[in-house]
Amino acid sequence: MNKKEARKLYKDKRLQLSEAERSKMDDLMLIQFQRVDLPFLQSVLSYWPIEENNEPNTHLFTEYLRFKNPDIRICYPVSDFTTLTMQAVATDIDTPFEKKNLNIHEPNGGIVVPATEIEMVFVPLLGFDHNGFRVGYGKGFYDKYLPECTDECIKAGFCYFEPVDSIDDRHGFDVPLDLCITPQNIYVF
Repeated sequence: MNKKEARKLYKDKRLQLSEAERSKMDDLMLIQFQRVDLPFLQSVLSYWPIEENNEPNTHLFTEYLRFKNPDIRICYPVSDFTTLTMQAVATDIDTPFEKKNLNIHEPNGGIVVPATEIEMVFVPLLGFDHNGFRVGYGKGFYDKYLPECTDECIKAGFCYFEPVDSIDDRHGFDVPLDLCITPQNIYVF
């Protein structure tokens, strides 16, 4: 399956899910995520789920990590749409967020955290394959950002659906996931 086909298929499948179905699958993914043997994490780059895209509720996963380590630094991306790059910005419970381009919520203010200090990145995706390659929204923000992280940084995805066999039109700059959580499974690549 190529990226264009997968992008359309999974966008459509996700939009067909009811709020109740998504909520149940989010809870099941949280249970799976809690089963992963993670190192003690101090800095995580998450993303605010885009409601219009029916994205998984990443707030559940960041709150779980905060429960495990109350001092964890949770960062969110701030994107530059002219260069298609992003930076991780540290947030706290008082950080205001604003809806910006493509309905992406970004923090207003905060300290930029170097990519080399991020230990885990929640990578948005529509679908993925058995090799850990994902289909995103096609702008390449994360494929540019992830190589700036250390080799030890855990690249994690959350998907309502099981993987396809293979994404056929991968590029040399595509960065595979290390881990992907679905409601039914934990995939380690």
